[in-house]
Amino acid sequence: MRAVVQRVVSASVSAGGGRCAGIGPGLLALVGVAPGDGIPEAEWMSRKLVQLRIFEDPQGKMNLSVSDTGGEMLLVSQFTLYGDANRGNRPGFSGAAGFDEARPVFDTVLRLSAEHLGKPVASGWYGEAMQVSLVNDGPVTLILDSPQR
Repeated sequence: MRAVVQRVVSASVSAGGGRCAGIGPGLLALVGVAPGDGIPEAEWMSRKLVQLRIFEDPQGKMNLSVSDTGGEMLLVSQFTLYGDANRGNRPGFSGAAGFDEARPVFDTVLRLSAEHLGKPVASGWYGEAMQVSLVNDGPVTLILDSPQR
């Protein structure tokens, strides 16, 4: 499982001309699922997202998590995180889990993140073409890969 995590002032996602969800200060995570990913990877990713210390403490050090700051989270499914463009100019997506395999894993990350955060986590519409808007804070952007099995 892979996630591109951004510390944001605000973020929103829309699809089909309408807004799906939006958040204020917190984390936006674009989440990709690889073939074979399951509950262990979903648990690891959800805990990592909620506990990741990328918010500044009073001394200006990245020492606080989204949970510590009372921030919000927005998760957006994104199979293109497993795109491979090493050969040619058109990416291949064989490294991404298929729609039916990935959906329950993404839904588990969403559910567990809300449990760990102690409040609802916003999300886009799974499998839809979406538009994501954000104001990156810092900017702070990290790439997380769950441990290999």
